[in-house]
Amino acid sequence: MNKNQAIREFKEFEMPYIREIYEQDGIPDWIARREAWNNFTDMLCKNRQITSEQYETWDHPPITNGGN
Repeated sequence: MNKNQAIREFKEFEMPYIREIYEQDGIPDWIARREAWNNFTDMLCKNRQITSEQYETWDHPPITNGGN
């Protein structure tokens, strides 16, 4: 899996949950998003869907830092 694929999956499967739980007021919770990304990539690495190098070198995507 490459980073773009991981970001797509994160947006599709993780972001709806984050919005429902942490962003009911419509205000992005950047901390929750970054934590979710960390947990998501950790899971990918543990499931051998990404390598340790990918896990250690990927930065946070824009959706976790104020971008789309």
